[in-house]
Amino acid sequence: MKLVDVCAFYAPKGGGVRTYVDRKLKAGAALGHDVTVIAPGQEDRVEERGPNARIVWLKSQLFPLDFNYRWFSDIPALYAALDAQKPDFVEASSPWRSASVIAEWPGSTPRALIMHADPLSAYAYRWFDPVATRPTIDKAFERYWRHLRRLDTRYDMIVSASASLSERLTGGGLTRVVTNPMGVDPGIFTPTLRDTALRRGMLELCELPEDATLLLGVGRFAPEKRWPMLVDAVTAAGSRRPVGLVLAGQGRERKTIERRIGQNPHIRVLAPITQRHELARVMASCDALVHGCEAETFCMVAAEARASGLPLIAPDQGGASDQARASNGWIYESANTAAATDAIAEYCVARELGLDGPRADLPPPRTMDDHFRELFASYEAVLTGQRQAA
Repeated sequence: MKLVDVCAFYAPKGGGVRTYVDRKLKAGAALGHDVTVIAPGQEDRVEERGPNARIVWLKSQLFPLDFNYRWFSDIPALYAALDAQKPDFVEASSPWRSASVIAEWPGSTPRALIMHADPLSAYAYRWFDPVATRPTIDKAFERYWRHLRRLDTRYDMIVSASASLSERLTGGGLTRVVTNPMGVDPGIFTPTLRDTALRRGMLELCELPEDATLLLGVGRFAPEKRWPMLVDAVTAAGSRRPVGLVLAGQGRERKTIERRIGQNPHIRVLAPITQRHELARVMASCDALVHGCEAETFCMVAAEARASGLPLIAPDQGGASDQARASNGWIYESANTAAATDAIAEYCVARELGLDGPRADLPPPRTMDDHFRELFASYEAVLTGQRQAA
């Protein structure tokens, strides 16, 4: 099968989507498929990623809200790139404009929409939950729901990474939703990488003794991640128990986060970690992962923390909550600083008493390769159905 993924969210400094796509290129080739990713880039070029795997970069303009990303600004060039590839199956990896563009690409080639983003949770619900009910918000954003329902009629499947997102999509009138949870990079994240010297060094950076609790936050520094809320929660929990927080990430909200931290010596922003194996070492050497975003479609970082043996402290909605429930983690009410504070403080007490903490026997998440085997099999089933119908 020749697969083309039109991935508007892929970027050299991207987060979970970049991790996902990089693994797709390897997994697809290993399973005997030919995989091409078309992504917006600084220039037109082809980047070979091994046998039967490549990225076709199309010269595109910077995305005005985040200069780490670009957007497909030349649709004829995008269509020409698709035509040149002659794919058997096409994916769109964003529910925004590029999904409509791929839906309108001429031809009968089957296609799937991968829901890498949940805009309603990331924006609409986050903005208006304090003042309106979900049905009221959904009604106000009916135009977006109509957009999704139109895409549902044009795509052979809408792939969702979590049961909670699938339920909302089908509740909104979509009929072709397929739930296929993602996974972690195999062989990278493991409890065996725990390094007591590294942990001690991070606690010293936070000006805390070795018996304090060390929390980790990982992700883009963006408003929907709610880092300032977590900073406030850890600061408040620190008045009850000795606890520190190290943050690993990049993004336009870094200065906002640093201002929120202020003079608190127990919360530090680490230098950017660009190597996956180094992130795995840091992750395995902390005591728990704390997460604030209720809009994750899967929450790759929470799955990686599970694979590293870390307990999760997560909001009660979105992909992070799915990961926490699957590993008996600590769950608090989304967007509630006081609830997050209580969950953090309670975890610290449990760790100090030996009732919880990092361990090697946490239920492991599935791997990305498991996800891709299931995904590619579903595509081949569609192609088989088309051939039989012909």
